[in-house]
Amino acid sequence: MDEVREKKQEIRKQTAVFFNALSKDVLEANTRTIENRLFEFANFLESKIVLLYVNAENEVSTHAIIKRAYEFNKIVVLPAFDTTKSKMKLMKVDNPTRDVVVGPRGILEPDPAKCKPVPLDCIDIAVIPGVAMDEKGGRIGSGDGYYDRLIPDLPLTTRKVGLVFEGQLVPQVPMESHDKHVDIIITEKRVIYKI
Repeated sequence: MDEVREKKQEIRKQTAVFFNALSKDVLEANTRTIENRLFEFANFLESKIVLLYVNAENEVSTHAIIKRAYEFNKIVVLPAFDTTKSKMKLMKVDNPTRDVVVGPRGILEPDPAKCKPVPLDCIDIAVIPGVAMDEKGGRIGSGDGYYDRLIPDLPLTTRKVGLVFEGQLVPQVPMESHDKHVDIIITEKRVIYKI
């Protein structure tokens, strides 16, 4: 168990090095390519209610994706984190500039005073963050387990899509029993369907 956690931590460090080595121009161009692939993806286009995320450090930026989702008439759902209970609540965000606040993790999240909770079974597609992933859908997140607890509670019909750069793909993510997979991975070079 400790060996797996150490390997994950090592991969997180390698991802940080990868991100730091990217020029601003390459980072922006690759992010835009991933965004365009997502907006060409049939499951995303057909969805009405989309779970997105506000990226943390060493994750694909989602600011433009969130903004563009409204242009595509999507109902945008973002997570609000309760770090004391290690839980997250999914909330509908009508206005991404007015209805968000800086949460306990230091990133923007829905303002509970302005946003309504959304039941899990309403989510058509879930875009899941990752620090690293493998081609089988294994993922390493921030290490807090929020998404590992969320993924099994989503309906089987909800597509779970991971966004990462090719440089965040690893041969094999060291998995523990509680770790969950995504169904599809979108990078700047390809769309990978879980084998």
